[in-house]
Amino acid sequence: MKLLVISDDKLVGRRIPEFRPDVLVSLGDLSDDIILKVARRCACRNILAVKGNHDSPQPFPAPVRDLHLRTYAFRGLTFGGFCGAWKYKPDGGHLFEQEEVERYLAGFPAVDIFVAHNSPRHLHDCDDGVHNGFTAFNHYIARAKPKLFFHGHQHHEIETEVGSTRVFCVFGYRYLILRKTGAGMGGSKSRNEMTPFVNV
Repeated sequence: MKLLVISDDKLVGRRIPEFRPDVLVSLGDLSDDIILKVARRCACRNILAVKGNHDSPQPFPAPVRDLHLRTYAFRGLTFGGFCGAWKYKPDGGHLFEQEEVERYLAGFPAVDIFVAHNSPRHLHDCDDGVHNGFTAFNHYIARAKPKLFFHGHQHHEIETEVGSTRVFCVFGYRYLILRKTGAGMGGSKSRNEMTPFVNV
């Protein structure tokens, strides 16, 4: 399965390479127009997304599927997600206290691929009072062991292994080919030099 993940960078629509994904995933802080523009450019009809802390409160337009506290199965893999960021100010959309996220995810089922705007706490976050990660995500990873965990919000690119889970921080875009083999990660880790293969 070919996966294209986008997040945070409002110029991402101009930078997407020639790539035809099976699934387009948006991690938030991108307008509906940008998401749909990328989908059209890539000729992708399967679009999964969560809202970021700067996004509109309006529902996503069709055919975008909102993954917030929902699951979606596609080609033998289950996706699930959570929107928004830590509540760093009194007002604003898609902002949550740490305890709220714990409650919401307490009964959330295990998925293969978890899609979030915010990061797990102390993993890729900035700890600056605004970009604090959610501790509930750490607990979910420990409990549910998703194969992949994607997040944005932190405006940098890094990946980390947490047990059996690969956690990707995405800014701009990241493309991957998911395969069910035992070959491990192949090729360069640079997203622009060679498409990485990820076992799922």
